[in-house]
Amino acid sequence: MPAIERLAQQLATYLPTEQVNLVRRAYYYAEQAHDGQLRSSGEHYVTHPLAVATVLANMHMDHQSLMAALLHDVIEDTGIPKEAITEQFGQSVADLVDGVTKLTQMKFGTKAEAQAENFQKMAMAMARDIRVILVKLADRLHNMRTLGALNPEKRRRIAKETLEIYAPIANRLGINTIFTEFENLGFKAMHPMRAERIQAAVKKARGNRKEIIQKIGQSLSDCLAHEGIQADVGGREKHLYSIYRKMRVKRKAFNEIMDVYAFRIIVDKVDTCYRVLGAMHNLYKPIPGRFKDYIAIPKANGYQSLHTTLFGMGVPIEIQIRTTEMEELANNGIAAHWLYKADEEHAPRTNHARARRWVKGLLELQQSAGNSLEFIENVKIDLFPDEVYVFTPKGRIMELPRGATPVDFAYAVHTDIGNKCLACRINRRVAPLSQPLESGVTVEILTAPNTRPNPAWLNFVVTGKARTHIRNALKSQQHDESVALGDRLLNKALDDLHMQMSDVTEERIKLLLDEYKMTEFNQLLEDIGLGNRTAHVVAARLISADASPHHPLTEDGPLTIRGTEGLVLSYARCCTPIPGDAVLGHLSAGKGMVVHRTSCKNIADIRSNPEKCIPLLWAKDIEGEFNVELRIDLIHQRGLIATLATAVASADANIEKVSVDERDGRMSVVQLGVSVTDRVHLARVIRRLRAIKGVSRINRISA
Repeated sequence: MPAIERLAQQLATYLPTEQVNLVRRAYYYAEQAHDGQLRSSGEHYVTHPLAVATVLANMHMDHQSLMAALLHDVIEDTGIPKEAITEQFGQSVADLVDGVTKLTQMKFGTKAEAQAENFQKMAMAMARDIRVILVKLADRLHNMRTLGALNPEKRRRIAKETLEIYAPIANRLGINTIFTEFENLGFKAMHPMRAERIQAAVKKARGNRKEIIQKIGQSLSDCLAHEGIQADVGGREKHLYSIYRKMRVKRKAFNEIMDVYAFRIIVDKVDTCYRVLGAMHNLYKPIPGRFKDYIAIPKANGYQSLHTTLFGMGVPIEIQIRTTEMEELANNGIAAHWLYKADEEHAPRTNHARARRWVKGLLELQQSAGNSLEFIENVKIDLFPDEVYVFTPKGRIMELPRGATPVDFAYAVHTDIGNKCLACRINRRVAPLSQPLESGVTVEILTAPNTRPNPAWLNFVVTGKARTHIRNALKSQQHDESVALGDRLLNKALDDLHMQMSDVTEERIKLLLDEYKMTEFNQLLEDIGLGNRTAHVVAARLISADASPHHPLTEDGPLTIRGTEGLVLSYARCCTPIPGDAVLGHLSAGKGMVVHRTSCKNIADIRSNPEKCIPLLWAKDIEGEFNVELRIDLIHQRGLIATLATAVASADANIEKVSVDERDGRMSVVQLGVSVTDRVHLARVIRRLRAIKGVSRINRISA
């Protein structure tokens, strides 16, 4: 029987005759289009699209997906335009074929930038019609099954991109059958020797375990029969790549992994699942902490099942309990949406909605990511959905990746809540924003209107959404602060030239912007604030096209520091300036202004250069805490750190860091990091420290 007729017979079991005939017609069109073309293996090319369609038929996909599968290489490989496909088979099929063609042109693993750009195309294609990715997954699956005809280098490259991108996508969409096969085939292509050895070890272990598996299976079946429960009981095999990954990541020996016996029990309805669970816990003792209810709280990809681990017959027994529909959903994931579409009453809409939500999230990430590399970095984080489930104060369940923090939770609820996050409560107790969340906790976020994201959050957030929005907010914050500082620096430079901004004509500003190839005046101010351009050079150019850019800055009006300049003003660590010190501002490209003490050796060479340094004054009402490093020489004594801490605390200051170096058996040198408000406060701290018995000398450290 011809292969197309075998496919047609399979389709007739769930599709009406007219739709089967449309699929048949698409096959003959593809056969004619690919006439004379051969695959690397030497087979006729049309065998590939037919195999892709068969994969989708096994998932009971709709007729349009099957037609697209048969035609998916026609546009790329035969030169037939999209319009011709539209005319023959309709707009929907043509769009699917076009979407898959664009994904086929993707070349992963070459340049990171190209890979990332192409992944963005995938997100767009999935957003238009999620069936595009299902056809692409089936296409990739058949390519993986026929990797043998390719050279070893190409095999490894295709296997790597499959394990990194396509397998996680199949998992995220809940298609376990394809996900498992991707991992096994990818593993065999990447590490053939390791795969062969693990497979041989599994085969040997399976033979040794046969008797005990039969005994456990029989005891489970007898128990269910005694309770009057109809169920299918079957052993569950761990796949090769899963065993290999556990051996590597969890550092477990092969025997430890194979010592666990796994079974799956499939029943008719949800109520029966919980009855089976009770029967199993009566039969063997459950291991505490190993029970998971994915029926009440499904995984992010829609997976539902009860998981429990028992201890019986002297070995651990893992059991999964689910309904027939859940089993179908676990194997076919989002494809089950089309499988049940005819029977709307049982259609698993939630699974399709979850996939749509995920794709929508991808598009949001794409729009807000700074560049394509940042986008793919964030997507890869979200592709590995090992979740925790936490509650909002109103009882809503939120799914987050393992290791997520309250900041990730805040951004998952809403971007504005994340941006204004101030503190959090976990189970009604105040907790750090960096604390990893555990399943079952209730998280409450405390916000304040003027709060902004903290750059330190990037060190602990794990979700792509949180990372992207924090970076965006920081860029926006830095932009605003750079513009404000640039405006102050430019006005100060104009002041020194006895001019004001109001004296500069619009025409002169436009000419200067054209010269600098900028479109907005704010861009110029931002460049000045970031230290990329010198304010007095820009001021001179604004006043006159012929003005010399080397006007010396006058000393009569230094710029005032308010301490609220934010990200574009920082304090040098080499000399740790504090209010009251004589200071200079060093304009550092990309960083903005760095404040140094005028006596700092690091700026000795550029101190008199007006293009690099600008005189500064501290504002009278400046607030905040500033770090200072002190060196204290004293006689070594018991309870030394406690004595110093008491003295510093009595002067209303805080110790930030401390290190003790024993110079000889009698004397010690202590380096003390202290936070103070100004020089007067520092003098008070030093007075208290001098009062300690045995202190011989105190110096303020400067590089």
